Amino acid sequence: MDSLKSKLADRLLKLRVDEIEVKVRIESTDDNGNPIITPVRLSASSMEGEWLKTSAFIERPDPVTGVTREFCVLGDGKDSVCFLDPYETSNVIQTKRAIARRVGSTYAYDFLGLLEVGLLGEWNQHIDSLGDDTTIPSGIFSSQELIENEDGELVPGARAIGTNKEGMVAWVVSMKTPEYPEGRDVVFIANDVTVKSGSFGVEEDEIYYKASQYARAHNLPRVYIACNAGARIGLYDGLKEKINIKFYDAESPSKGFEYLYLTDEDYKALPEGAVNAHKVDEGWAVDDIIGEVHGIGVENLQGSGKIAGETSRAYDEIFTLSYVTGRSVGIGAYLNRLGQRVIQMKQGPMILTGYSALNKLLGREVYNSQDQLGGPQIMFPNGVTHEVVDNDQEGVGSILKWLSFVPKTTNDPPACRDCADPVNRDVEFRPTPTPYDPRLMLSGTEDAAGFFDTGSFKEYLAGWGKSVIVGRGRLGGVPMGAIAVETRLVEQVVPADPADPNSREAILPQAGQVLFPDSSFKTAQTIKDFNKEGLPIMIFANWRGFSGGSRDMAGEILKFGAQIVDALREYEHPVYIYLPPHGELRGGSWVVVDPTINEEQMSMYADPDSRGGILEPAGITEVKFRLPDQLKVMHRIDSQLQLLDVELENVDTMDNDAMEAIREQIAAREELLKPVYLQAATEFADLHDKTGRMKAKGVIKEAVPWARSREFFFYTVKRRIAQDDLVSKLKAADDTLTTDAAVDIIKGMCSADWEDNQAVIDFFTASASDVDAKIEGVRKAAIEAKIAALQAEL
Repeated sequence: MDSLKSKLADRLLKLRVDEIEVKVRIESTDDNGNPIITPVRLSASSMEGEWLKTSAFIERPDPVTGVTREFCVLGDGKDSVCFLDPYETSNVIQTKRAIARRVGSTYAYDFLGLLEVGLLGEWNQHIDSLGDDTTIPSGIFSSQELIENEDGELVPGARAIGTNKEGMVAWVVSMKTPEYPEGRDVVFIANDVTVKSGSFGVEEDEIYYKASQYARAHNLPRVYIACNAGARIGLYDGLKEKINIKFYDAESPSKGFEYLYLTDEDYKALPEGAVNAHKVDEGWAVDDIIGEVHGIGVENLQGSGKIAGETSRAYDEIFTLSYVTGRSVGIGAYLNRLGQRVIQMKQGPMILTGYSALNKLLGREVYNSQDQLGGPQIMFPNGVTHEVVDNDQEGVGSILKWLSFVPKTTNDPPACRDCADPVNRDVEFRPTPTPYDPRLMLSGTEDAAGFFDTGSFKEYLAGWGKSVIVGRGRLGGVPMGAIAVETRLVEQVVPADPADPNSREAILPQAGQVLFPDSSFKTAQTIKDFNKEGLPIMIFANWRGFSGGSRDMAGEILKFGAQIVDALREYEHPVYIYLPPHGELRGGSWVVVDPTINEEQMSMYADPDSRGGILEPAGITEVKFRLPDQLKVMHRIDSQLQLLDVELENVDTMDNDAMEAIREQIAAREELLKPVYLQAATEFADLHDKTGRMKAKGVIKEAVPWARSREFFFYTVKRRIAQDDLVSKLKAADDTLTTDAAVDIIKGMCSADWEDNQAVIDFFTASASDVDAKIEGVRKAAIEAKIAALQAEL
């Protein structure tokens, strides 16, 4: 049944199937060897709250009529439970599920079932890719709801599904994934759209805030499932039937009113502090309405500010991801953006104000749907949404795929998994001198394998900043962030504004291998995201420079280009810049990725057929090898010009006609040779940009052929991850150690060739116990040193 759910999950959701039943008859024999047939009813039902929860019943028929008399849960003897009717009637959970579906979403608690189905699918894909006898571990999914205890703290627990009184729920979900078959924990927070439309009141804000704090305290990834109506709007409803109006002229109400008031009797019947009022002849003129219930006005905005700040802190400290399953309004939209990483379902717009309210503000019918304001067609091209999905099962699959690249906690090394794609194979797809699709360089084609493991690369932010491609992939099972450069012409589409009759859609062409404002911002933001995810980065640098036209300068390209430097300077994990075949890195685009920005983490490599320099050869010849210089070379090398120069030198200076004839021959010869000598000058300039000079000048670490780059970078990054893990443990054991000092300790222990990455990895693996003992020794020595320092102060 589980495999059936996994295979047909998308169709089951689309058709809104809440119950599946299969009846089978099992033939066996009794003690006397007589054949008996036992009817068994297999079912998957959502009636109890969990989406398509599986169960099995043995049917026990009446011995006389043959009609089933009771349905017993499949079990042994006294442990079995029997029912007269296995079908539950519609209940509150079904009602809530119907409400969630009406707004185009899924009931919050049903996401747990979708996660389990998605996890099964992830395992099946992984096992298929390995092609061996790996099996799915038992108990791959479990969850505990985070519930407030007596002290107001959220703790893992359980309660009946659908009994929550607040429109916000949270769980700690334990999953056994291909990266962590022993299990990992993830905190999920979700709006319950069936409670007050999923709006944010004070209680909801507190649950969100505490659940996010729980994730930060335990260094766990945090996923927010958004479907809400923004901050809750309310009024003091109990006062509506008591309020009175003091008109200037009771006979003519259209002249206006002076104040609202309560009679003396009504005022005294109100709880103390419910209103602020002053005495008037009619009773009590109302100055302020406070209300009896907390959470009907501006206090909800205060709570929104509180969770906005918490989400921003969470992005800095842990992995955050938002999935927009339905409309997300106001603070709900901001929470998605503050968490930075966003997956959006096609029917889940993110908006600040509803379209009807905007129409009233504009005084005419301009917008006719929320999608015009914040649907995927808006949020995907502008870079708010990283990925768009068709339905919630696909969305959950994308959540699990993203989590597969993320460490178990913020303190753990990257989440590696087994891989059947050999690391020592060649990279078969080779970039060409002409424009090509750089995605094929990363993922490969059916006939030519790419850089990353087959089927592992996934692109994100594909709709924004199209001149740069960003995504995540695996190299020998090691997760990595990837940034590549589009070599083809792309288009940036600026949509028309329906509120402005004169507005028109603009299509702006963007050349390949050039950084524009949007792609610069995209690069910087992606590097920041990778840093928070603890990923090593491969930057396949192939930029000719920044776009410096007046439109792009006004579009803040300087600001966004500088942000790339900021992001790399702060990066805490390995960064590898690699110039691919026929790639080039020039001018300002070299500057913003140069390894000296962060020498501790960054290093640069290049394919022998790549180039690096300030200007392109054709440009530098216009500055440093102009026509006069080329003419000098012609006259120095060309034998005919040499003879003509001698003739000109020996001709009688008084014979003007002869001199003019020789000069004409020289000019004709120069004109004939100009194209080839221009090519030679360009080649001369190009020779300054090759990897040999880059290596000689120390600006790159190594020239790495593209075909062997996969194996080279696998061992490089694998060694660096292991080394950084040991460095962090040494620095934790002795907080006075610098990174360089910790590396020196490891280097002193290593008996392998320190420059041989594979040998160093083998040493770390074989000598793990010795390394652990060394770390323990460093810890003890650090403690002894602190004790000695304290004693010296006494």
